[in-house]
Amino acid sequence: MKDRLEQVVAKFASQCDYLEVHAEETEESRVTFSGPRLEDLGKKVDFGGNVRALYKGGWGFASFNSVDRIGEFAQNAIDQAKLVGAETSELAKTDPVRDDVLLDLKNDPRTISLEKKVEILKAYNEQALGYHERIVSSSTRYFDRNRKFWFANSEGSLVYQERVDIGGMVAPIAMKGGDSQYFGVPFGSSDDFNVALGLEKRIDEVCEISLGKLEAPKVKGGEYTVILDPRLGGTFIHEAFGHLSEADNVYEDKNLQKVMQLGREFGRPFLNVYDTGLDKGHRGYLVYDDEGVPTEKTYLLREGKLVGRLHSRETAGKMGERPTGNARQIDYRHEPVCRMRNTCIENGEASFDEMLAGIDLGVYCVSAQGGQTNGEMFTFTAGNAYMIRDGKLAEMVRDVTLTGNVFVTLKNIDALGNDQAAHDGPGGCGKAGQFPLQTSHGAPHVRIRNVVIGGE
Repeated sequence: MKDRLEQVVAKFASQCDYLEVHAEETEESRVTFSGPRLEDLGKKVDFGGNVRALYKGGWGFASFNSVDRIGEFAQNAIDQAKLVGAETSELAKTDPVRDDVLLDLKNDPRTISLEKKVEILKAYNEQALGYHERIVSSSTRYFDRNRKFWFANSEGSLVYQERVDIGGMVAPIAMKGGDSQYFGVPFGSSDDFNVALGLEKRIDEVCEISLGKLEAPKVKGGEYTVILDPRLGGTFIHEAFGHLSEADNVYEDKNLQKVMQLGREFGRPFLNVYDTGLDKGHRGYLVYDDEGVPTEKTYLLREGKLVGRLHSRETAGKMGERPTGNARQIDYRHEPVCRMRNTCIENGEASFDEMLAGIDLGVYCVSAQGGQTNGEMFTFTAGNAYMIRDGKLAEMVRDVTLTGNVFVTLKNIDALGNDQAAHDGPGGCGKAGQFPLQTSHGAPHVRIRNVVIGGE
C-alpha cells in the first residue's frame, strides 16, 4: 500500500502546490444491550481513502474505496483545487516523516472472541438489571476498532500507523412513578482491553446512585461555589475552552481573534491547560496526526495566560504560528480539521478536603450528563451532585445544570486539586459534521466561585 500511495503522489504532484493521499482499513466489533435485549451485535470491515490537493490556496478533496482508482481520484482532487484556487497556498513547513507505528498493547481486544465479549457485557447488564426492582432498564454497550492508516505526501512523508480504539458504558436506569434517573460506568482505552474487565463494584455503585437520584431533591437555583470532579472538570475544559483554542475557529472569526490573543490573561497564575497526543493508553493518543505531523503536548494556558492554540498546517501557515499535530479526520470520508486530542487542566496544590473547607454553601458536581456550548457561553448538566454545607459533603441533589461565560468562569477558578486524572468513555467529539472523534480529557478537582445553577 505504501508503494502505491507514493507512486500516485509522484505521478500527480507536479500539477499542484501540495498533494497528499490517505488510506485506512478498519475492523470493528460491537455489542449493545438495551434492557434485557441484545440489540446489536456484529463485526464489520471498512476500507477507503482520500486525496487532498492544494493549488493557489484552494483545496480539492476526493474519497475512494478502490485502490485501483486512486489515480482517477487524485486527478479529480487536483481539478477541484484548480477551480477554486485564486490566492497563495500557505502551509507551515514541517520535516518529512518516514515511519511505521506498530501496536503496543497491554491486552489486545483482537484476541478476545466476540462470544466472550458478549458474555462479559451480558453479565454486567444482568447485574445492573438485577440490582433493585426500581432499576427497570439499562443501556450497556461496547466497541473496539482496529485501524490501519497509510499516508503519503508530495514533500516526502510516508507514514504507516496502527491504532486500537476501545470504549463502552454500563448505565442502569431507575424509575419511580414517571421519573427516571440513570448514572453510568464509562470506560475507554487505546491499548488495553482490561478497561472492560472487573467493573462489578463500580456497577453496584452507579446502581445505588441511580436509585438515590430518584429520592434526591432538586437543587435550589442560585449562585454557588462549586467543585467539579476530575471528569466534569475535564469535560468543561474540553467543551468550553478547547474548541475556542482550535485555530480554524479562531482564524475564521474576527471577533474571536480579538478575544483569543496570545498573552491575554484568562485565569490565575496556577491555571495551566494543555492538549496532548502523547498520553499513551488514552483515546486521544496518537503519534502522528492525519497530515503526518508528529503530535506533542501543546500548552494553551500557562500561569493563566494564553500561550498556544491547536493547529493544522494550513492554520499555522496562515497565522504565522507552529503546527501542533492537531489535524484530524473521523475517517477517510472527511477532510482533516483542527481537533483536540487529550485536553487537560494541570494539577494544583490543594487537597479535596482543603477545597471543601473554604465553602459554607456550595455544590459538588460529579461527571457530566450532557451539555452544550455556544461561543463563549456554556451549559452543563452534572451526572450527580451533592450539597456542600459548612465545608462538608451533605445530601445528594439532582437536576444540577451549570451555566456561564467561559472567560468569566476561568477567572473564577480559585483552587485546583492535586489529584489530576484523565478519563475516557465511549463517546467522542463532534465538529464540522464529524462525530464521534475519539478524544479524552482530564483535570484535578476544580473549585469555581459564583457559578449560576438552575433549579427550583
